Amino acid sequence: MERKCPECGTVLHGREDKVYCSDQCRFQRHNRNKRRSEKTILDINKVLRKNRRILQGLNPIGLTSVRREVLDSQGFDFDFYTHQYITQKGNYYYFCYDFGYAYADQEKVNVVTWQAYMNRNLKRFQIEPPGEGI
Repeated sequence: MERKCPECGTVLHGREDKVYCSDQCRFQRHNRNKRRSEKTILDINKVLRKNRRILQGLNPIGLTSVRREVLDSQGFDFDFYTHQYITQKGNYYYFCYDFGYAYADQEKVNVVTWQAYMNRNLKRFQIEPPGEGI
């Protein structure tokens, strides 16, 4: 029985455990599989980068207040952020890398830039192993 390369279908010659006919076919198969498995990560990063770009464009001086509809009209996705910062008063800031926002009221959002002092109160997401949080 002839063995064939799973990538291009060429008949394989040489070692019995040989799977691909060439390095090129092996690389192509690996890269295709990798692209499929990383599509979700790439899609999420695309949204995060877009959110960051929007916040950066609206915040040239470090602190700005804008209407929520301005963010919505530019395609900002409020469901995606990289981390949270909780102020001493208990207010939440949601960050997309180094630019963040907080809800000021129903219509307004405060846009800020990450500051060094914020590292103390950074809210990190941790997943507890099953059975330990009980």
